[in-house]
Amino acid sequence: MLNFTVGPVMSDESVRAIGAEQVPYFRTPEFSEIMLENEALIKKFAKAADDARVVFITGSGTASMEAAVINVFDENDKVLIVNGGSFGQRFVDLCEIHDIPYEEIKLEAGKALKKEQLNVYNDKGFTGFLVNVHETSTGVHYNIDMISDFCKKNGIFLIVDAISSFLADDFHMKELGVQVMITGSQKALACPPGISIIILSHEAVECIKSHNVKCMYFDLKSALKNGERGQTPFTPAVGILRQINARLKEIDMAGGVEAETRKIAELAQDFRKKIKGLPFEIVSESMSNAVTPLHPLNVSAYDVFSKLKDEYDIWICPNGGELKDRVFRVGHIGALTKEDNTTLVNAFKDLQNRKLL
Repeated sequence: MLNFTVGPVMSDESVRAIGAEQVPYFRTPEFSEIMLENEALIKKFAKAADDARVVFITGSGTASMEAAVINVFDENDKVLIVNGGSFGQRFVDLCEIHDIPYEEIKLEAGKALKKEQLNVYNDKGFTGFLVNVHETSTGVHYNIDMISDFCKKNGIFLIVDAISSFLADDFHMKELGVQVMITGSQKALACPPGISIIILSHEAVECIKSHNVKCMYFDLKSALKNGERGQTPFTPAVGILRQINARLKEIDMAGGVEAETRKIAELAQDFRKKIKGLPFEIVSESMSNAVTPLHPLNVSAYDVFSKLKDEYDIWICPNGGELKDRVFRVGHIGALTKEDNTTLVNAFKDLQNRKLL
């Protein structure tokens, strides 16, 4: 199988080998050492402040989205949400469920957030801002510098879902003034799904400590306290956390976050160059290095996904809902090479020769 989805992605041999090992007991100094090392490297790669903290949640990215929302916001807040697709909608749904007042900036699929759209909300009393910096469903990568400037000017608490863009695109948590950043194990970290990660600024930590959350599993006060000794309050996905440790050290040894981002950018550029002349249209106004969103001009996007999966053993990322037949996505994260890009492009050309594209 050749996997070009945006998660889970291809893992390298060293990560897969750890997954085949017996899972060890975790209430030990050895596991605590791994967790403290994980925290230090995540902070380093996110370019967070020295006094930032990291929480590892056993759950998907949505688990950490919910944990972040309920630990820093309540009915006394007023939150602005960028909603440009299914993941922006998820932040909307979370605020609805937890009775957090909000307004949304609703964007058309594939459209970038413009400064004039944001300026409408200046000086309107917002206390929080929620954004999926890379709206993975449409491939749009929002201008995080512009959003940061807006939030700094208005004194707004900024939460960024960087689940699919972490390591793939430049991100400097401290300089951007981001209070909370979220990512996950199955994207550019290239580990199995099951762990999501929340990076908290000092301001976010203090906010959480003073916030009463009517929830046991997602109360981050407990996670922060346990994290001081390199542990989690409940049984974590031990094997995946060990795989994350190996992957983080691998990235660090290979030149760090800058080298990893450069590698992913080169893969994306290589793919986008190789598909020129094929009957595709890129649907995003502003793309991440992590993924290329494509609209096939002559056939259903879902049919292309199905043909590649069933006849070529190649997986691209389909969409659901109204985008199902319009857009598929090709990922550039995980253990992929430029030769893999060529294999996929040759499959596209074969479909075209067969009048199926």
